[in-house]
Amino acid sequence: MSSVYGTLNEILVKLFNQIPNIEEKSLRCEKFKNLSITEIHIIEVIGIGEPRNMSSAAKDLDITIGTLTIAVNNLVRKGYVQRAKSEEDRRIVLLSLTEKGLAVYQRHADFHKDMINTTMNKLSEEEMNVLILALENINEYFREKYELTKIKNND
Repeated sequence: MSSVYGTLNEILVKLFNQIPNIEEKSLRCEKFKNLSITEIHIIEVIGIGEPRNMSSAAKDLDITIGTLTIAVNNLVRKGYVQRAKSEEDRRIVLLSLTEKGLAVYQRHADFHKDMINTTMNKLSEEEMNVLILALENINEYFREKYELTKIKNND
């Protein structure tokens, strides 16, 4: 195994394992200690602005509406999310963030902003362009693998 291969493998494995843990720990303060990283990502997808319907949120998260319903029930109970029926179609459930949910959303956005700014401050413009290309290639690899897995598993 080449030195480059081993180094890349080690870095990627560490990144994929550490990022969710670091993200969750950085967001877990006394106010938000009852949230999992999955719940934080659901809050992120619901976002700010116009309320989201369950179907579009589930699609963005790549989970079933049933799975999202269970998570949203917990987030409603914890006071981070609120549900409302659509005025146009009462069958459609719309999700929005409460003040408490907006605080989590902002803290999560700040985490991402800090992560990107710190990375950008350490790299030259040329290095940033190389990093972007490398990350796009890695992202494409995983997207293709995921699609093949979905086809193979008849999802």
